[in-house]
Amino acid sequence: MNHFKISAIADNSSKEFEVKCGETLIKVLALRRGRQIFCYRNLCPHTGVNLDWVKDQFLDASGKYIQCATHGAIFQIGDGYCISGPCAGENLIRLKVKTEGGFFEILP
Repeated sequence: MNHFKISAIADNSSKEFEVKCGETLIKVLALRRGRQIFCYRNLCPHTGVNLDWVKDQFLDASGKYIQCATHGAIFQIGDGYCISGPCAGENLIRLKVKTEGGFFEILP
């Protein structure tokens, strides 16, 4: 199931979830800003590696950007656009999110 409690992610934080996409499980990076949830495939467009530093840590030191642990690429949270690093100008793969009540659903 691809339904999760919004409270599963601390505000201004990130967490990885596995969701079903057809018969395949995919790793998803979810970020929370208040009641808003942003979700992306946990894949750097530069090399295809996972983005997290350690489990559930995807943000730079300021907490304002997503940062790839491998080569330091910096991505905007709102649209996944890479503003710095080896994949500058590329985007993370954004996933649709539906929120209702205290829950969100990731639509791969």
